[in-house]
Amino acid sequence: MLKMFQNLRNRVPQVCILIVLIFAQVICDLYLPTLMSSIINNGIMEENIPYILRSGAVMLLIAGIGILCAVIASFLSAHVSADLGSILRSRVFRWVERFSMHEFDKFGASTLTTRTTNDIIQIQTFTILMLNMMLRAPLTAVGGIILAYRQDKGLTLIFAAALPVLVALIALLMGMAMPVFKRVQKNLDKVNLVMDENLAGIRVIRAFNRTGYENRHFDHANADLTATYIKANRIMAFLLPAFMLAINTIVLCILWFGSIRVNSGEINIGALTAFLQYAVLIFSNFVMFSIMFVFLPRAQAAAQRISQVLETKPEILDPASAKTAGPLKGVVEFRNVTFRYPGAEQPAVRDINFLAKPGETTAIIGGTGSGKSTLVDLILRFYDVSEGEILVDGINIKTTTQKELRARIGYIPQTAALFSGTVADNLRYGRENATAEELEHAAKIAQAADFITETENSYSALLSEGGRNLSGGQRQRLSIARALVRRPEIYVFDDSFSALDLKQRLRCVLLCKKK
Repeated sequence: MLKMFQNLRNRVPQVCILIVLIFAQVICDLYLPTLMSSIINNGIMEENIPYILRSGAVMLLIAGIGILCAVIASFLSAHVSADLGSILRSRVFRWVERFSMHEFDKFGASTLTTRTTNDIIQIQTFTILMLNMMLRAPLTAVGGIILAYRQDKGLTLIFAAALPVLVALIALLMGMAMPVFKRVQKNLDKVNLVMDENLAGIRVIRAFNRTGYENRHFDHANADLTATYIKANRIMAFLLPAFMLAINTIVLCILWFGSIRVNSGEINIGALTAFLQYAVLIFSNFVMFSIMFVFLPRAQAAAQRISQVLETKPEILDPASAKTAGPLKGVVEFRNVTFRYPGAEQPAVRDINFLAKPGETTAIIGGTGSGKSTLVDLILRFYDVSEGEILVDGINIKTTTQKELRARIGYIPQTAALFSGTVADNLRYGRENATAEELEHAAKIAQAADFITETENSYSALLSEGGRNLSGGQRQRLSIARALVRRPEIYVFDDSFSALDLKQRLRCVLLCKKK
């Protein structure tokens, strides 16, 4: 958790103001029982009505100041915790963007989504409670004990006996709850994984009549999550009743022994009332402090999971001193390239050598699983070669920056990946300053101009998530047009004509080559 809070360095002024406000609120809260004691002893017992009215007005004023401080402190704590969540989401997202495909394979999309959303929400919730209670509860406890001690030294021994028991109770419950909340986050990952797979593969599920099987699969993951939640909540549900029992027992002891001391004349009624109010104030804040610990196990588990992401070093990094492009343009060369996926026993490709020159079309043909897409991933440096080297424009791709390397390549993936937004936004994805004429020219070459102009808003037509309101062939043609708009030195087609008919394939290849 401390690593997460280090992201609040720029919020130190707000935190300092928050501390001052909490300190002021605690002073107001602690002063009220003293005023009440004075009203009882000097006002009610003496039947001094003007004194009661004056002291009552002062009590209202102090209570109002305390409430105002509490409201402003709550606003600041919510603002600081929201800022922390925003900073963490931004850090995680930007760090994940740097991952190689190996790191993506290691974590998985579902757990990365959970860590970026649910886990950070857990930290935000805990931060609000911590900022409000971490300082207020200890200050109230220390100040209350000191003022209660001034009222009556003998009754203060009740606090000395009760506080260690309450602390031990919190420690016991937290030790039991921490492992359970870690399992909650893992089971939540499983539920998200099942959801992601079902949403992505809904057509296959329905086509093979596997809806019942997937329902059972989800129910199993959901049942595991529910059972773990119930176990965690069962542990934490014991905390509040146990504290209430302890507080009521303490109040009973104070009233019992206090009445004895009042009868013996060792303490007056006003002092006993003030002492009782201090006890309620101290232990009510202690209960709120313990509620913060209810959220601590989940926040701690979430912080560990986020730290795992942020502490994972990307395998593919830019060199300290990168080389710039040489005199060659559009040349790709493989020299004795061998690549093995992490953990695989056999290489995916072995001892590959070829040279692709500008103005040529180099086709790599092979059966399923022969490594065609692997070669594409290696050219774009989604993975690094195990042996040998890949040269683009005469430079080893490991010696140049990833940004410069990929700026020379127009990539058309095997499965067209479009984004929510307009058609024009998707076409400009590789070059934001492309003109409308350039978009239309690229669309014509990719055989996409006809269906774009036939839509209601043409190039301003909105695409749904992943372009699902288009057919497979339309998505592929937009993907090709997007690469053409970029005007790169090298085009890489990863089986990107699978949804096009033969005529469209030939026309795209010939026009792209001519371009």
